[in-house]
Amino acid sequence: MIPMIDMAKLFAMRGCKSTLIATSHDEPTFLKSIAKSQDSGFDINVVTVTLPLKDVGLPEDCDNQSKATTVEMFEQFLTAVMMLDKQLKLLIEKLAPDCLISDMFLPWTAEIAVQCGIPRLVFHGTSAFSLAGSECVRLYEPHKKVLCDSEPFVIPNFPGEITLSRMQLPDRVREENKSIEFFTKVRESEKRSFGVVMNSFYKLEPAYAEHYSTFLGRRSWFIGPLSLCNKETEDKAHRGNQASIDQRDCLNWLDSKQPNSVIYICFGSMANFNAAQLHEIAVGLEASGQQFIWVVKKDPSVEEGKEEWLPDGYESRMRNKGLIIRGWAPQVLILDHEAVGGFVTHCGWNSILEAVTAGVPLVTWPIAAEQFYNEKLVTQVLKIGIDIGVKRWVRLFGDSVKSERVEEAVKRVLVGEEAEEMRRGTKALAEMARGAVEEGKDALSLL
Repeated sequence: MIPMIDMAKLFAMRGCKSTLIATSHDEPTFLKSIAKSQDSGFDINVVTVTLPLKDVGLPEDCDNQSKATTVEMFEQFLTAVMMLDKQLKLLIEKLAPDCLISDMFLPWTAEIAVQCGIPRLVFHGTSAFSLAGSECVRLYEPHKKVLCDSEPFVIPNFPGEITLSRMQLPDRVREENKSIEFFTKVRESEKRSFGVVMNSFYKLEPAYAEHYSTFLGRRSWFIGPLSLCNKETEDKAHRGNQASIDQRDCLNWLDSKQPNSVIYICFGSMANFNAAQLHEIAVGLEASGQQFIWVVKKDPSVEEGKEEWLPDGYESRMRNKGLIIRGWAPQVLILDHEAVGGFVTHCGWNSILEAVTAGVPLVTWPIAAEQFYNEKLVTQVLKIGIDIGVKRWVRLFGDSVKSERVEEAVKRVLVGEEAEEMRRGTKALAEMARGAVEEGKDALSLL
C-alpha cells in the first residue's frame, strides 16, 4: 500500500486527479500520508469501501491482511476483498476516472474495468527480475529435474545464470495447493489489462526489464523509485503506520553516530520470528561490537522490558550502542541518514529499493514470497549485499539463523574493503535512482 500511495501522490504532482480507495481501517493512514499533498493544492483524495467480513466468517477486527493469522483466515480475507466488486463499480460510475490502477492481488478488477469501459493497469510491488524469473521457473519447471530439495538449478531462458534450489521456491510452486488457481487468475487478468506499472527503474535491472517486456510480452512502465516523491523529513516520517518512536529522538540518536557506523535491522510488516530467533539476533548484534537500530514487532501481550528473548541486562549494556524500536519504524528516514552503513533485510522489494535509493548495502535474509529472487538480484547481479545464508522458504516465520552468522554478516557489511566496495556500488545506484525521477525522465507521460 505504501508505494501505491506514493504513486497516487506522484500522479497528482504531475497534474492528474488521483483517488485512493481504502477500507475504513486504512483510511486514517492514507489520509495522513497525503495530507501535505492536499495542503499543497494537489488533487488527491481518499474514498472508502466496507469489507464484508461477517459474510465470510471473519470477526470485525480482522480488517487487515496482517490480522489473518492462518491460511484459512487469509483465504477468507481474500474472498471478502473479492466481494468489493459491486462497491468498486459504483465508485467508478460515480467518479468517472480515465484509468484504474489495481494491485496484482485484485485480478477481479480487470473485469470491472472492462464493464466500465476504462483501461486497467496492474501494479506489481516487486522487481522485473523476480517477475520474469518466477515465470521462467513456472514455464520450464527446472525444480522438477533435480534430485533433491537442496540441489541448485539454473533458471532456464533467463539472463545471468541465476541459481536457486527447490527449498527456496514458494510452497505453491513446490507442491499443489489452493493458491495455484488464484495465481492463474492473476496471470490471466494481467494479460487482459492495458499494461503494468512497476516500482523500479530501468537502469537498476535493464536485462530483466527487457526480458519481462519481450519474452513475456508485457507492456510495462518503470515509474520508480516511488519513495523519492517524499523529499521532506515529515513526508518520510509519515509513510505507512504511525511510528513507534518520535522522529526527532530517532534522528538525534543517529546524529550522535559516525557515518556508516550503524546497522539497521528490520524484517518488514509480515514476518514473525520466535523468541529463540530473536535471542540469536540479539546475541549476534552484541558480539559484532557494531552500533545498531533494530526493529522488533511489538507483542501487546508482553510487558515492555520483560521479553524472554532479551539476554539479561541487554538493553542497559547496549544503551549507547543500540536502539530497539518495538513496532513501526520510519524506515526511509533512518536509511537516508549518513550514520546508517548497512541494512539487514527480509528482501521485500520496498525495503530493497529504499536501501538502494539511500545508497545503503544489504545483508539479505529472505523469508517467503518472492524474496529469494530479490536476494539473487542484490547479491549475484548488483553485488551490493551479502547473504546471511538462509536456504529455506518458510511462510511468515523464516529459516533459523545462528548468532555467529548474524555477527559475521554485520561486520562484513559495515567494516573493511568489501563493505566499502558494496557501498560504492549502492551510491552509484542511488545516483541513477535520483536521475530516473528527474524532469525529462517522465515515464508517466507514456500512460
